[in-house]
Amino acid sequence: MRSYLQILAASCVIVTLLAAQSATASTAAAKASKPDGKLIELDEDNWQLMLNGEWMIEFFAPWCPACKNLAPVWERYANTAKDVNVNVAKIDVTTSPSLSGRFFVTALPTIYHVKDGEFRQYRGARDAEALLYFLKKKSWQAIEPLSSWKKPDTIHMSLLSYFFKLSHTLKTTQKLFKDFNARLQEEYGLPTWGSYALFAIATIFVGAALGLMLVCIVDFVYPPKKSPRQSFSESQDNLAKGVEDLATEEIEDDEDDNAAEEEDGNSDDDAEEDQEEEDEEEQETKEETGDKVQAEKKSEKINSRAADDAPEVADKPSTEQVRKRKPRKAD
Repeated sequence: MRSYLQILAASCVIVTLLAAQSATASTAAAKASKPDGKLIELDEDNWQLMLNGEWMIEFFAPWCPACKNLAPVWERYANTAKDVNVNVAKIDVTTSPSLSGRFFVTALPTIYHVKDGEFRQYRGARDAEALLYFLKKKSWQAIEPLSSWKKPDTIHMSLLSYFFKLSHTLKTTQKLFKDFNARLQEEYGLPTWGSYALFAIATIFVGAALGLMLVCIVDFVYPPKKSPRQSFSESQDNLAKGVEDLATEEIEDDEDDNAAEEEDGNSDDDAEEDQEEEDEEEQETKEETGDKVQAEKKSEKINSRAADDAPEVADKPSTEQVRKRKPRKAD
């Protein structure tokens, strides 16, 4: 319940801040919608003013020679553009690096014409007469606006702007590190490796501090559940019960394993006995079949011998027939 109330309160604060920011932006946009002939400086905080009305935007850098030559012309152009109800502004890419990434500026100076959220890049002459003629004759209508995926107010271009800003931050940090390192070497006589070791130690401590802060924030938003406190004797009893339960479970598991092994062994023995009985039955069947075959063969041999002896006995005359024959008379 407590965490829910905290989240609700944080959400209300965020909504209030966003509402106040939108109201401020709308008020500033209403003021900037009426050109007063002054050159407006846009940065990362108020660049969305150009999404309302008609604007001519110049991206420049203080070290750029071409930008220095265009500076007085751009000042006079801001004074004359109010006659055609156009706001004239400039953006310093060294102080607003994210905008150079958002508009994907690759050359300086770069000039954009903005009309109600449509962006067109101006590539004409850079004198006051040509710029004013571009607005009066509405020559910008002949230029194709930027495609939807190149628009500065899209999500992916916003991500690209953060990368440009990070790159600028890293460059600035590197410059500060070099200046601080040179100061340590000149004023305190610290060697180069000493300064690097000092920065390494500082990095470790800063990382530890940030990690501790993050842990505290997480614990504050999602507090851990409170468990009832136990005395030392209760904790020892619970530990002993847990050990006994664990030992009982292990014994039960061993008994189950032994029973399963015995069942497997008995099933294997029964299978072997059944196989032996089947083998014995097959052997007895084979022996009986062999005996029958041998008996049949013997009977066949006896019958064949009897058949062979019978004609010989029939051909020989009996003694009674010899006796009954009369002797032949002598001639």
